[in-house]
Amino acid sequence: MTILVSDPLRLGETRLPDGRLLGWAEWGPPDGVPVLLCPGAATSRRLGFGAGVVDRLGVRLVSVDRPGLGASTPAPGRTLADFAADVRRLCARRGLGRPAVVGNSQGAPFALACAEAGPAAALALVSAADEIAAPEFADVLPPELRALTDRAVRDPAAAEEFFAGFDADAMGELVMGGSPDCDLAVYRDPDFSAAYRRALAEGFAQGAAAGYARDTVLAMGRWPFALDRVTVPVDIWYGEQDTSHSPDHGVLLATRLPGARRHVVPGIGGALLWTHAEQILTTLLARHP
Repeated sequence: MTILVSDPLRLGETRLPDGRLLGWAEWGPPDGVPVLLCPGAATSRRLGFGAGVVDRLGVRLVSVDRPGLGASTPAPGRTLADFAADVRRLCARRGLGRPAVVGNSQGAPFALACAEAGPAAALALVSAADEIAAPEFADVLPPELRALTDRAVRDPAAAEEFFAGFDADAMGELVMGGSPDCDLAVYRDPDFSAAYRRALAEGFAQGAAAGYARDTVLAMGRWPFALDRVTVPVDIWYGEQDTSHSPDHGVLLATRLPGARRHVVPGIGGALLWTHAEQILTTLLARHP
């Protein structure tokens, strides 16, 4: 199996107007079509996707550390809208214009915030963390997940404190323990495993899980924007064997996003971003205005 992951070609931090730093990593040609990646849970900017593919397609892939993760300065109490504002400033300072945006796993609601608020010109949601706090899912969630979701909605401070108890090892075990064999074949590949473990270590490198905890409460709670106001082209991607990101593989999510196209790919689960990078990027570029 060919795993499409490689080290970044360029690494840096951009200083925002309030003095905070936003860490980023880049792959592909510096003059390529900008595609911004909102990474999955607790992983740093270093875990990209599409090694070789981004060069062939002429994509400048930019992965961003959310505040409190990796190289980005913490921002306690931040919101999804705050992240979209950070991305707008990053795009202005890095010459990205209005990039296409990929939201992977827990990065999906942050990517949606960029689409709703304006910085994104097209959107791909890959193995997307769904809005599981939506009332339509109340009766289908496993009891433990439903309890955590209820806590994130009713007492977000307590939920944030709970998730702050995680570390890189716990996150790795959580992902591996909930993955089907087709995904484990990806995650256990020596090169991918090393890259993923390094990205997790960097995600928690600031000595606490506060960044991950804030991300998780924002993702698990009610999303504070109207999805029917997202007017950019959207493609929603799920692996057929993905049982952890959406109760219905994005069926409800697709109905809430005007004109969204939903793709369910056989033979893979949540590792879809790395096994089908070319298909995802080619589709995204075709939808980019």
